[in-house]
Amino acid sequence: MLFRPLLRLVPDNTRIRFMRGRITGLLVSAVLSTASVILFFHPGLNLGIDFKGGIVMEARTPAPADFPKIRAALADQHMAEAGVQRFGDATQVMIRLEAQPNEAATQAAVTRVRQALEQAMPGTRILRTDAVGSSVSAELFQNGMLALGISMLMILVYIWFRFEWQFAVGAVVTLLLDLTKAIGFLALTRIEFNLVMVAALLTILGYSTNDKVVVYDRVRENLRKYKSMPLRELIDQSINETLNRTLGTSMTVFLAALPLALFGGEALSGFAWTMLFGIVVGTSSSIFIAAPILLFLGENRLRRDNQAVRPAKKPTPA
Repeated sequence: MLFRPLLRLVPDNTRIRFMRGRITGLLVSAVLSTASVILFFHPGLNLGIDFKGGIVMEARTPAPADFPKIRAALADQHMAEAGVQRFGDATQVMIRLEAQPNEAATQAAVTRVRQALEQAMPGTRILRTDAVGSSVSAELFQNGMLALGISMLMILVYIWFRFEWQFAVGAVVTLLLDLTKAIGFLALTRIEFNLVMVAALLTILGYSTNDKVVVYDRVRENLRKYKSMPLRELIDQSINETLNRTLGTSMTVFLAALPLALFGGEALSGFAWTMLFGIVVGTSSSIFIAAPILLFLGENRLRRDNQAVRPAKKPTPA
């Protein structure tokens, strides 16, 4: 070779027997996904304004925000139910209100918040005001879930046409497990679930699909190349052969998303942390979930054509 990489994450010609841990990998994944489903129902997702409806106002105070004073001023305006929290630096304040019955009531609520902020900390500037009605938020939630469902269906169709059905089933089941874990992560961390998080989940599905196609493509190549090798050994070899590419791609995306998670602020940090979690889950599931499922589904089927009975030799004349 004329050019050799300066850094390899794993040595060449690795012989790690991943399929020895297939039962453990599947059990751990099942436990985590079950816990994620429980977290989805209780305490549930922290729905943002896109899906819950309401009013969100972001403001910047001239000095570090005095939250007790702001809450007292809101109570004077008969808005004690308003949620007040810090985001970004010490001078940035986010105020959340429940959805109002009509546009006039929404405008009145926004005006009262402005008055309360000016009363508590004169010179406060309103940076952003978003208002979403309950009917619009319900439609957005349905459309977001529909987008996830259509994405899964398209992935199933794509892999089904590109590979045998065993590959398609293994990939889609693994993606469903990845998706449930990501939702459990959002429920556990209380990251606001909004349209940005739907985009993050779709991005995770796309990345995870690409990772699994890389491994599955090598398995299919090796099925043609090593016609007598047991499927368990063949899958191990295929994972080892693609390990550098899998880990290299994951590390690149991880390092690209990490600064956004640490320094991206309120608008980007939730998306970035969800992406970081999805990268780890998607990479590990390609090895410890998708591959074992393929082994269980294809051990007696993928080799059927290659293990056909050969014609008996003609007896040699005496």
